[in-house]
Amino acid sequence: MLSLSLPLDATTPLQVLCIGAHSDDIEIGCGGTILRLAAQYPNAVFHWAVFSAAGVRGAEAKRSAELFGGTTAPRGPLIKAFQDGFMPFAGSEVKETFEELKVTSPDLVFTHNRHDAHQDHRLLAELTWNTFRDHFILEYEIPKYDGDLGQPNLFVPLDSELCDKKIRYLLETFQSQRSKRWFRQDTFLSIMRLRGMECNAPSGYAEAFYVRKVALGPF
Repeated sequence: MLSLSLPLDATTPLQVLCIGAHSDDIEIGCGGTILRLAAQYPNAVFHWAVFSAAGVRGAEAKRSAELFGGTTAPRGPLIKAFQDGFMPFAGSEVKETFEELKVTSPDLVFTHNRHDAHQDHRLLAELTWNTFRDHFILEYEIPKYDGDLGQPNLFVPLDSELCDKKIRYLLETFQSQRSKRWFRQDTFLSIMRLRGMECNAPSGYAEAFYVRKVALGPF
């Protein structure tokens, strides 16, 4: 399988924008990839934007940004309190938040899959592409009762140690979600195992993404 790598420029920190509708979406969808990027690019700056994280979930989101992103962006994670499930009805306010995110000038953007069954996820995916029209965007996947997992076309192999760290951070940080039957170690591990099999990852584990378009640089 053909592999591509991000260029490493020690003089210019990699700017990574992580967008999530809810306080655990980023971590579930691309937490392992973020941990890998943080290890490979020590100077990388991770900009965290969570749109629906009120009360205890907001505190969990801030703590998780510190764990996964290491040193967060100078202004810290951007945490909003839009009502879960109602973002399409507050579209103008959500759009204003995206306008604020333009200042991050990201090299890489993580966002929701545009075909996600959750209405909040779909809206953020649409606004991501509307706002960052000339950027490298990776759309991550979130398991849910709707059963909307598809056929991703980009894979990031992960060492088993990174998978373990991702799951440990998820379970330790998001205590408010522990009562949900799907919020379990085997749920997260099984998806990474499936994607690892699909891309023939050496460790057997990977996270997967959807890429709408990408331009290759000079060979």
